[in-house]
Amino acid sequence: MESIDAPLIGREHEREVLSAFVTDAGGRALVLRGEPGVGKSALLDHVTRLASAEQYQVVRAAGVEAESGLPFAGLHQLLYPLLPHTHRLDHRHREALDVVFGRSGGPPPSVMSLGIAVLDLLSLVASPVPLLLALDDGQWFDTASTEVCGFVGRRLTGSSVRLVVGLRSGVPSGFDTAALPELAVPTLSEEAAGQLLDLRNPGLGPRIRRLVLNEARGNPLALLELPPHVLRSGRAAGNQQESPGYTPVPLPLRLQQVYGARIEALGPAVRVELLRGALDGVGADAVTSHAYGVRYHMRDADEAAACGLLDVDPLSGDFVFRHPLVRSTVVQMATPNERRAAHAALARVHHEDVERRAMHLAASTVDPDEEVAAVLEAAADSATLRGGSLAAVAWLTRAAELSEGHQQRSRRLGNASFVAGQAGLLDRAQQLVRSDAAPGTDRSPASVLASAYAALYDDGDVRSSRRQVTAAVEHLRDTGAQEPSEVLTRLVNLLLAIDQYASDEPSWQRTHQLLDSLGESVPASCRTYEDAWSDVVRRGAGVGERLETALADVHRLEPWETTRLGVAAYHVDTLGRFRPHLQRTVDREVETGAVASAMTMLHLIMLDQMAVGEWDEAEGTGRRVLELTTSHQNALFVHHTRAYLGLLAAMRGDTDRARRLQAAVDTWARPRGVGFLTQIADAIGTAAALTEGDYEAAYLHAIGITPPGSFTPYAHQAPRTLLDLVEAALHTGRTEQARHHALAAHRAGLPAVSPRLALITYGALALTATDPAEADELYRRAETHPAADSFPFELARIRLAHGVRLRHTRARGAARLALTLAAEAFDRLGTPPWAERARAELRAAGAPVSAATAGLATLTWQERRIADLAAGGLTNKEIGVRMHLSPRTVSSHLYRIFPKLGITSRAALRDALSGLPDDE
Repeated sequence: MESIDAPLIGREHEREVLSAFVTDAGGRALVLRGEPGVGKSALLDHVTRLASAEQYQVVRAAGVEAESGLPFAGLHQLLYPLLPHTHRLDHRHREALDVVFGRSGGPPPSVMSLGIAVLDLLSLVASPVPLLLALDDGQWFDTASTEVCGFVGRRLTGSSVRLVVGLRSGVPSGFDTAALPELAVPTLSEEAAGQLLDLRNPGLGPRIRRLVLNEARGNPLALLELPPHVLRSGRAAGNQQESPGYTPVPLPLRLQQVYGARIEALGPAVRVELLRGALDGVGADAVTSHAYGVRYHMRDADEAAACGLLDVDPLSGDFVFRHPLVRSTVVQMATPNERRAAHAALARVHHEDVERRAMHLAASTVDPDEEVAAVLEAAADSATLRGGSLAAVAWLTRAAELSEGHQQRSRRLGNASFVAGQAGLLDRAQQLVRSDAAPGTDRSPASVLASAYAALYDDGDVRSSRRQVTAAVEHLRDTGAQEPSEVLTRLVNLLLAIDQYASDEPSWQRTHQLLDSLGESVPASCRTYEDAWSDVVRRGAGVGERLETALADVHRLEPWETTRLGVAAYHVDTLGRFRPHLQRTVDREVETGAVASAMTMLHLIMLDQMAVGEWDEAEGTGRRVLELTTSHQNALFVHHTRAYLGLLAAMRGDTDRARRLQAAVDTWARPRGVGFLTQIADAIGTAAALTEGDYEAAYLHAIGITPPGSFTPYAHQAPRTLLDLVEAALHTGRTEQARHHALAAHRAGLPAVSPRLALITYGALALTATDPAEADELYRRAETHPAADSFPFELARIRLAHGVRLRHTRARGAARLALTLAAEAFDRLGTPPWAERARAELRAAGAPVSAATAGLATLTWQERRIADLAAGGLTNKEIGVRMHLSPRTVSSHLYRIFPKLGITSRAALRDALSGLPDDE
């Protein structure tokens, strides 16, 4: 008998039907039919509670499989509480019941005679108060009892008796032909299943919650009973194998019994087919089977389909499991030898699929086997490239177990530890390398990697992690490292990451010396990271070109290689070309891959969204990565994310929030010496003060990053805050310092390092130029730079400054155009303080703001840009090259632009855009 003690979540329709069943006039019968565990007993409990509230007398009975062959056993159970009333029946009806219940001898009565006697008895009992008969597990009622109950159920109309029967679908029963009204009890909807699971098991992690929902597939009994068993099995630890096959969910005995008897009754050959299908991940029902890809084709399994264990996929004609619980039960009931034999057969079937073959070989092999270990290692590489780092950890660990030699075992455990660290499993990474350590031996490079990685990301410990990694690299060098090796490369990359976070000149200088001493054993990729991550002012020339070459094969890179190149691209402001790949990759890595790399990918996506002006999207990305880093307790990335969110808030004008985040980041990072984050904290202060117009505070924050006239070595924010420092200096009367700083940027060659640095260098030079002609030329270079539109915030600030200069030089018409473009850009970005500043300058230029922007407001951003370039004298071909459009497309845009501006020729563009016939 099923008993589900749970709220009736998601059963609104069933509750409505049962309420009417109890309260409507006239007797009736109803069959509740559904799969095992779906909640029929809970609905029977509900209807008996409803009946009791309506003053019904309630009689309950439940079929028992062991008694299904005993004639009248079910009827005896149902009517036994009513036997004291039989003395009120006439002699013939009382005698029929006495024979059935063994109280007198004689031949058994016919179904009709007995049915009429039962009807008479029920009518007597229901005469003072109505009567509800509730039968659970009716499929186990014996044939004679079922026939009588069907006879009675069809004749209750007009009486005070209600009969409700719970039946298990898929099991033949005499009630199938009783012609009684039925109410199908389906599984719960996904939303209702989630509500029930959360109510009874609050606080489940997202991975384990999804696992239970997938396995239960709306079955309430499974939703209630699976969680504790899954938690005890270790499936919640986040280190389960994610692979092409199927890892069974451990079932409690009660769930195993749901389908166990039917599986046991199958022939051996059919059970082998079911086991192979289950272990190979055949889908549960036709709807989901296609999501699993090509799987083992179960053959000659009609017997399993006939007893309700399998369905047939209408598209492929293949057998599929009727429910995930069937699949898990098949696997759980098999012996270890049976499972190994099935895996071995499946490995032969999938000999051309590296990952699936490896998965089955790993499960079928007991003794060390170097050939199998090599296959598993290859599968781990394949899994990593498709975002399956969790599977890669499992396969590398198993490969180590099957290795025939200690050296190979150590190497594979080291690889497993490294991938585990990238997958966010820092404890698992350290556990793996500890399992390989011999008593009294020195620490291996793999153990240094695991412990230093944990120290850095768990708590931002740049000092001890740097000492560990430096010592390990020096040891490899001193013991004869002559060519690149995987271990050395990993140590060097981690050392570079540590130095990037420390942003400490002496540390970087020591690292440069150490890497130079390694010579050719340092790969070219590490040299690119060294130059980009350390000091782009002094070492950034040519990094962009090297990245273009490296990113040509980005689809063949492992996720951690992708993120390292992405970080380098950020430092030289070329993330835009790289971002589509990051966005395609990040979701899979969050779910089953290198989640630590995914955190960096999300940071990079957020940074590019901030750069190109997608600030709402950047806020969403920031909140997502903050939740991810917090849930993984990655303290360094938590504060790294807060730093970027603070910088975004400062630019948008939410300065109170910006300063709260600034304080949180600075308080955590400064004592630890995480200079990368303390610099961003100072940049937040600079940006917030500029947004508020507090230029003195902005200047003080900016020179905390770098003094005017120079760029502090290894301070990544020094070149990035160039425009901030110059603006703050100019507004506080420090014109000499502003000019000195702008010239220093030009002398340092920043325009050649990155497109953004080119834009703000020309802008800074224009802001500080004393010669009007020079200033105009520099503003033109900035505003027409090919990458200017990719950095709308910086471009708008430069246009704002240009408009102010033009207004002061009495070129008010040109000033209005520059200020209008600036105001519109600030409005699009969503930074009210900057937008209001531009509108104030527009008013000072003599133009009502609404009139000044009305003409341009009807144009799209692309149309405005094309119109501006055409007004500047560029041909359609030149505009197309600048905006990556064909000349024909430019021409089409211009034909749409002319009517919007009320003009008919190209010559009228400048006047229409300025809003005035001539400059004043």
